[in-house]
Amino acid sequence: MKKLLIALLAVAMSALSAGPALADDAFPNKPVRLIVPFPPGGPTDALARRLADNLSTSLGQTVVVENKAGAGGNIGSEFVANAAADGYTLLFGTSGPLAINVSLYKNQGYDPRSSFEPIIRIGHLPNVLAVNAKIPVHNLKELLAYAKAHPDTMTFASSGNGASSHLAGVLFNEMAGTRFLHIPYRGTGPALNDLLGGQVSMVFTDILTALPHIKSGRLNAVGLASAQRSAALPDLPTLDEQGLKGYDVSVFFGIVAPKGTPAPVVKKLNAAFIESLKAPQVEEALKTQGIVRAEDATPEGLASFIDAEVDKWAAVIKSAGISLD
Repeated sequence: MKKLLIALLAVAMSALSAGPALADDAFPNKPVRLIVPFPPGGPTDALARRLADNLSTSLGQTVVVENKAGAGGNIGSEFVANAAADGYTLLFGTSGPLAINVSLYKNQGYDPRSSFEPIIRIGHLPNVLAVNAKIPVHNLKELLAYAKAHPDTMTFASSGNGASSHLAGVLFNEMAGTRFLHIPYRGTGPALNDLLGGQVSMVFTDILTALPHIKSGRLNAVGLASAQRSAALPDLPTLDEQGLKGYDVSVFFGIVAPKGTPAPVVKKLNAAFIESLKAPQVEEALKTQGIVRAEDATPEGLASFIDAEVDKWAAVIKSAGISLD
């Protein structure tokens, strides 16, 4: 009897030790939730839903997009950070919740570097520095000369205090030695309307938002506020090319899971996302939204990128004394 009990105990312990491995091998065996920390209808939501359709095929399980908006993306991000670390709850994050907010909010409830397992960096949305067409500048050199000749008159609009469009202007002032005055608005729409009306001088915004007005001649494009040129405006040099070395305020998109998600599950998710991103309809969606695919699609690449972005924006926010708490 004693030998039998020992044998049964050994079998039980073996089963327990094999449990996680078997679970990892079976992943996924139920629907996966992709949390978008912003309201429905926006560009992040649209891209997440397009990607989820193809991801369902790659994983062989339904991928459900859920919107949990609020606090600049913090509510949905904290929800994922506190979810079970099993790969069934993922975050479709952007620059705000994955890099900027940690320095803006004192009580955020999660940390982008320690609360998640990186899965993949999807890509980035290039921004452009655009000025009202009545201001006779078309490149960085002309802008800086105009600002010097018209001191304390240049203003830049943003979608709100602490928004990426605000921080883009703060970083520009620091790197270029300018004193452009920040004018915050409640959203990109009102900011753009006043820019077109001449109430403010310039804006740092995504290229798709500015493109129709650049083509119509109502805005002048000074330069791309990203590391590489954009296919939407292939002849427009970046600000980096024009002398503002290292200036890049693109909005990035990345997928993360709760900290502690098993490595085999992370690997499966990464492979599924890579496969999904190759689908023609997803490639078309990226192109339509002006999003440039990330060259490094590894989890390690996203981890390093988040580290660098957190440090970059922490320095900008500290120097400007910005806080949203």
